[in-house]
Amino acid sequence: MFAMRSTLPKIGQLKAVPVAVVLGALVLTGCGSSDSGNDSSKAASDASPGASAGFPRTVKTAMGDVKIPSKPKRVVVLDTGELDDVTLLGLDPVGAVPPHFKTEGGFPTYLKGELGGTQDVGPLLEPNLEKIAALKPDLILSSKVRHEKVYDKLSAIAPTVFTATTGGVWKQNLAVHAQALGREAEAAAALKKYETQAAALGAEIKKKDGGKMPVVSVVRFIAGPTRLYQSNSYSGVVLNDIGFARPSSQVSTDPTVTMKDVSPEQIDQADADLIFVTTADTPDKTQEKQVTSNPVWKSLPAVKAGKVFNVPDETWMSGIGVQAAEQMLKDVAKATGVALPAAQ
Repeated sequence: MFAMRSTLPKIGQLKAVPVAVVLGALVLTGCGSSDSGNDSSKAASDASPGASAGFPRTVKTAMGDVKIPSKPKRVVVLDTGELDDVTLLGLDPVGAVPPHFKTEGGFPTYLKGELGGTQDVGPLLEPNLEKIAALKPDLILSSKVRHEKVYDKLSAIAPTVFTATTGGVWKQNLAVHAQALGREAEAAAALKKYETQAAALGAEIKKKDGGKMPVVSVVRFIAGPTRLYQSNSYSGVVLNDIGFARPSSQVSTDPTVTMKDVSPEQIDQADADLIFVTTADTPDKTQEKQVTSNPVWKSLPAVKAGKVFNVPDETWMSGIGVQAAEQMLKDVAKATGVALPAAQ
């Protein structure tokens, strides 16, 4: 059953100015483009009983324009970024998929208490269409990269809004989700609050380190090759917001390249002042043992200095939203030995 929660004010800065401009514009217009060019203003002035101001509205999506008749109340989300965004903006989705790599199953633990009535409609890569239809959603959120093959079937169930992809574009995706939900003002406020806190944390770290920001590396152990996460990945954007420098091996301006696979012998490319490590699968399925027992790893200055920090995969990799990013700030503050500035 759908449940409305109090809105949680939270959010961040990939290149913060364009995202802020988009969110601000959506707040000012109260919607987005529409079929007739003025559907939104007409809906606001001529809303029938039970209708919401600003609806119907048309949202530009990765799959084309999608018309949303009324302010959504029963939302199904088919990826973790969408889950973070919807709960951030004050809604408990009626249906959601669990994280793809969450070994213990279930929804993200960092959202515990926010998903009391949410039904599991996973798995993520093959969502259960019958379960989704049975929930009678009035909006479905996902991305083209995840579920393009079933878009037609999903859109036959309810208005379906897809962004193009996930990961490093999480702030732009938030703007789209907020527009579809009619919650642009909440999204703008949350993003500003997060970005302000991230910048303040960076200032404290820089002050402690004598005016210089540490170089930070991100390593993920996953079934298959070990990955180094790039500056334009989700976690990379959060670290950028804090103001960290990154090793040359983890700087990417190519939106299609957000991670780099390395062998145990190439793990010297993770060299940095601080190394954050996540594990996506059970350790025996990854190369974690081979890497951490390798002389190359053991010779890294951060390893010798005890500056390697294990952090949750579900927030650093799978969260892809403001609430997960706020958890990252807490991890970074603890690792660097500074107090996390209060959110403003």
